[in-house]
Amino acid sequence: MKKILITGASGFIGSFLVEEARSREWQTWAGIRSTSSKEYLTDAEIRFIDLNFSDKKILQEQISHHVLLHGKWDYIIHNAGVTKCIDPSDFERVNYLFTRHLIEALMETGNIPDKFILMSSLSAHHPDADTAYGRSKLKAEQFLSAQHGFPYIILQPTGVYGPREKDYYIMLKTICAGLDVAAGMETQKLTFIYVKDLVQAAFLALESSVKNKSYPVSDGKTYTDEEYTHIAKTALGKKYVLKLRVPLPMLKAVSVVAEDLSKISGKASTLNRDKYEIMKLRDWSCDIQTLKQDLHFNPEYDLKKGMQECVQWYKENGWL
Repeated sequence: MKKILITGASGFIGSFLVEEARSREWQTWAGIRSTSSKEYLTDAEIRFIDLNFSDKKILQEQISHHVLLHGKWDYIIHNAGVTKCIDPSDFERVNYLFTRHLIEALMETGNIPDKFILMSSLSAHHPDADTAYGRSKLKAEQFLSAQHGFPYIILQPTGVYGPREKDYYIMLKTICAGLDVAAGMETQKLTFIYVKDLVQAAFLALESSVKNKSYPVSDGKTYTDEEYTHIAKTALGKKYVLKLRVPLPMLKAVSVVAEDLSKISGKASTLNRDKYEIMKLRDWSCDIQTLKQDLHFNPEYDLKKGMQECVQWYKENGWL
């Protein structure tokens, strides 16, 4: 039986990764904090572990103790990270330093897995994106790729959506209320990946002979923001919505205010300076041909199919 560790397992993507591992009847270790929700981790066969990524010495001890009792992990998907935070320095601390600690601890204790998947982001490689989030992800990628003899695959997904996701959900809720708010006066080119297809890509990467390569991940198509709205409207059953394009200077001002208010409330805001830098960019196109060729990745969901399934889940679970 294969043994797998999935970090960030309580989150949106992580919970789907865990479900896929369990569907294969692998011994599945969900890396979560003791305070994290287990709402979507209800399979009785899931094993839980709370790893201390902030202290490498403790992390080494935890890994060594785990291996002594259960054997080393065959596979690791490092999915833990932050996409928004109150203090921008937390991006580097969590997305880069914690990743570095895990990789070093595995190497220094002699417990290198057969394959290590790092969940990164397309925003780490957009030529015009300059965000603390993107820089932290890129730094983690650069560290990992510099480790000799460490078998890895780096996945760089574009916008990930699906059931349980909360940021695109806000957009859908706004459209459901009859309002479509778009960033900037010019059309955006957007790309997406449905969470189940991202999970498929991750497990193809685990079981392939390919190693030490990086791949952007999307459904292979590019959509305009108008097309996104039309697909969302159709899935939601909305005939009419009011289109409102917010000029970028106004959006930036709102983002700054939202971030400052989040510091007062102590709760990270979805809209902030870092997010603005992402929203202002007009073209998020990416090429997944190499991913298709190397890993035989064949996305099952385009945006229309994924949106329909996603909206259905939101409705069935009382979110919409």
